[in-house]
Amino acid sequence: MPRRAVAALAAVLVVVAGALVAWRLLAPTTPIEEALGYVPADASRVSWTDWGAVRRELGADVDARSSGEEVDAFVTEAFGADLSSMSALGTSASTMQTELGFSPASLRWELLAQSTRGAVEVLGVGEGTSFDELADRLADAGWTEPDEDDGVWVGGPDVVAGVGSLTPELQHFVLLADRGVVLASDQAPYLEQVVEADDGATDDMRAVVRALGEPVAAAVYDGDYVCERLAMAQADEDDQAEADQLLAAAGDVHPLTGFAMGVLPGGDLRAVMQVEDADDAPGDADARAQLAAGPAPGQGGDFTDRFSVEAASSDGREITLDLEPEEGTYVLSDLTSGPVLFATC
Repeated sequence: MPRRAVAALAAVLVVVAGALVAWRLLAPTTPIEEALGYVPADASRVSWTDWGAVRRELGADVDARSSGEEVDAFVTEAFGADLSSMSALGTSASTMQTELGFSPASLRWELLAQSTRGAVEVLGVGEGTSFDELADRLADAGWTEPDEDDGVWVGGPDVVAGVGSLTPELQHFVLLADRGVVLASDQAPYLEQVVEADDGATDDMRAVVRALGEPVAAAVYDGDYVCERLAMAQADEDDQAEADQLLAAAGDVHPLTGFAMGVLPGGDLRAVMQVEDADDAPGDADARAQLAAGPAPGQGGDFTDRFSVEAASSDGREITLDLEPEEGTYVLSDLTSGPVLFATC
């Protein structure tokens, strides 16, 4: 082969290899990262439930053929194990199962993304779910079919009320059959905007989620939301004064640009906090680990009543605390609303 041809072929191979490496680096590697691809870029908070993992954790044998009562019992058990507190589908599960043909008994996962403009439910449906059957069910129940395959099925309060007990977030649907995903929202125009934008979550939110791993259930917040909702400003004056003393003893902490907390398979928890400057992360990791092992002003008692800190580390801008919960505690549902001292800004 002529030298020029060899050189050209080598150049092509380098480009292809580079593109393949870049695709692997950018491609989602976990279910929650996949779900983030459907999240609008202005989402300030995300609630995640891996229903397949919940079923495995509980040893549940519910599926698309289960009765509404069996699905309700499963969701109740999941809530008692603090595995479904992030879901928006708890009170809708039985009706979804009987009327729509899918529910937490068969969903792969669920992600609720919220922003100041609206909210969208992203549902990864099970492999056995028929989108044709789902479309027929929606049409029969009163939803208006869109002209295009990825258009919005328009329902509304009256349609939902006629079906049964469904959360308002399930008023309007988009069926993405080729991706095995259903989108839903209480606002049809907002849902249409989400589909058209197709932008996905911000890089900061993706980085926090990547550090979280593969949670069974999780809450993820951007910087503005965590610094407002988990801040010690939510506590009364006495608790704020105690927090100031504890912070002074622990050392400097810096404002957060992201936060996530999740329950991992097996029951342990992980908290991930992101700071603006990677140089600040190691010091923040030490200080926040110390805060997480002491009193919990604003929450009551000590954090050690709820969990023990098993490890603290930093990688780039992300700080990770691995936590082992005490039996009978509800760490995820309790500590994803403020004030939370170790997540203060």
